[in-house]
Amino acid sequence: MPTQITKTRPFVCCLLVWAAAIPAHAQQTHHRAAPHTHAAKKPSPPPIDEQALKTQVMLDRAGYSPGEINGTMSASTKKALAVFTKFGGDAAALPTDAIANYTLTEQDVAGPFTPEIPRSMMEMAKLDALNYRNVAEKLGEHFHCSPTLLRRLNPTAKFVAGEEIKVPNVLQDVAPVGPPRGSQADASNPAATTVKVSKAGSNLIVTDGANHILMYAPVTSGSEHDPLPIGEWKVTGVQHNPKFHYNPELFWDAKASDTKTTIQPGPNNPVGVVWIDLSRPHYGLHGTPEPSLIGKTTSHGCVRLTNWDAEKLAGLVRTGTKVLFTE
Repeated sequence: MPTQITKTRPFVCCLLVWAAAIPAHAQQTHHRAAPHTHAAKKPSPPPIDEQALKTQVMLDRAGYSPGEINGTMSASTKKALAVFTKFGGDAAALPTDAIANYTLTEQDVAGPFTPEIPRSMMEMAKLDALNYRNVAEKLGEHFHCSPTLLRRLNPTAKFVAGEEIKVPNVLQDVAPVGPPRGSQADASNPAATTVKVSKAGSNLIVTDGANHILMYAPVTSGSEHDPLPIGEWKVTGVQHNPKFHYNPELFWDAKASDTKTTIQPGPNNPVGVVWIDLSRPHYGLHGTPEPSLIGKTTSHGCVRLTNWDAEKLAGLVRTGTKVLFTE
């Protein structure tokens, strides 16, 4: 079950199943080459798909998040593109400026960083903060892309202050998908805004009172053990940079040796940088330290988004905003 939430500790959440999310090859600590042979050389990655990258930047700018931008036509990208075109978007209108030059600042490269993030909740609780692991991860979140893509776009970069690098050009001011605030359908009015989470579609759509889409994003929600609670709920609060209060009694896969503990805030906190509390006890909408897994893996019932999508969602909801969980 998800973790308990109390009013005095506004947030204790459902944790993603990290162990289950790790690919089988990543769970191996070491391996041995075949006798009398050299270890096989890793094949070179395929070239970045420029059209896919432009499509992902276009969707991100338009408010239809493809999830983590990685230069491939991922499943989340294809789903976002389908919704984008369904509601009148032009899939052929790809940006000519999808990649921009960016000069790194002292703030961009400043720590503190947490190079090693343990998987164990008990070990994680010993850390003072769950910071970014490195500069590339920090920049990846800033530009909504994978650190791997950044490194491939900048194969010789040292990621130091004053250095110019190439980045996905996603940080432009773009008009909202629906009417701007102050219109008849004001997104600041909780009664005029609805958040819909589709279990089958693995997505989240925010609409205003006139049913215009304000936001689309891929999500991961529920599992066999903790299915998404289908029904209508309401937002009861929003917390930025939350602590994670771990209670092993509420997790079916907790270790017998685990005890209650608190994990400090940070982008690599199990619930990321935002927790949106719901009227359904123990459930919420929140960020994640593993944006590449959004839409691919299961959670303990809650709804996970990339940290940047969770931040955007937090700006669109208020206490009282309706949240619908559907099959």
